[in-house]
Amino acid sequence: MKVRGIRGATTVEHNEAEEILASTVELLNQIIVENDIEPEDICSVFVTTTQDLDATFPARAIRQMQGWELVPLMCSLEIAVKNSLEKCIRLMVLVNTHKDQNEIHHVYLNHASILRPDLKEKMNHS
Repeated sequence: MKVRGIRGATTVEHNEAEEILASTVELLNQIIVENDIEPEDICSVFVTTTQDLDATFPARAIRQMQGWELVPLMCSLEIAVKNSLEKCIRLMVLVNTHKDQNEIHHVYLNHASILRPDLKEKMNHS
């Protein structure tokens, strides 16, 4: 078994706790579905937000999901880069898996789809 990283990102329209939490759950659920993973397979989840999102900790949403109570979570701020994507939540989900690197499905929702245009074709053909 290997440890693999699964990347994901999404954006929100407003710096509001409810929207941040809902978007975080949506993103993680999509990662779970596309990669067929269970909470017990998770090593940890690293969560980052852009500096314009300070209404809540996105990890709160994950902590409240059934089966995710014991998964190690950590939040941090993204590096502030001029003209970078705003109101963005990113996840790095580290999982124990037998899958090869090319079998991992990274998930980019909403405006975050511009972050990895090189994966867009791969995501559309999966």
